Amino acid sequence: MTDDSVELSRRALLRASGAAAGGTAAIGGVGSAAAQEGGGGQIDYSGWFSGVSNFSSTEDHRGEDEVTVEVGVEANQGYFGFGPAAVWVDPDTTVTWEWTGRGNAHNVVAEDDSFTSGSAVAEAGTTYERTFSEAGIHKYYCQPHELNGMKGAIVVGDDVPTVEVEGPSGPVVPESAKLFGVTSGFVMTAVLGLAYFFMKYGGDYGDVE
Repeated sequence: MTDDSVELSRRALLRASGAAAGGTAAIGGVGSAAAQEGGGGQIDYSGWFSGVSNFSSTEDHRGEDEVTVEVGVEANQGYFGFGPAAVWVDPDTTVTWEWTGRGNAHNVVAEDDSFTSGSAVAEAGTTYERTFSEAGIHKYYCQPHELNGMKGAIVVGDDVPTVEVEGPSGPVVPESAKLFGVTSGFVMTAVLGLAYFFMKYGGDYGDVE
């Protein structure tokens, strides 16, 4: 093999090594993005939803002008729930509560008495609406069934209190990091093997016996 051919082979090896390094770096970048995604804390309701069976998370309805919450959904050992229990909206969003007609008479009363639907009613199709302009967490309940856990909340805007959620004890290795480690090991082994072969035979592959 000529010197020019050997030089070309060396360049090809360098390009292959660079591509391998770039590929593993790209995988590492994806892992970092995945680790950052979903960071931050959860909305802090200060125990408002303690014992409320139909609350697990806040439904995000930001970007919508109108949102409907059902009154009298199945929850808390009966039809004693708002559905969804907590919604997140933009300022100036109109929330409409609509009665299902189940669970006897219900109403909507703000925890701070800033709004109320009035006396409890049981008729299906009854509605009550309110436009929320002030940012913050607006908690409310059904007066006849507050002790049953019939509570709700309207979260308005982005400036709301949050609380950090503790993860499992000990370090947790993301799946992307595991994949990165395996791929890096495989690529480096392949590159080192190719380099050893090239150095041993000098690129003159036709003379290998």
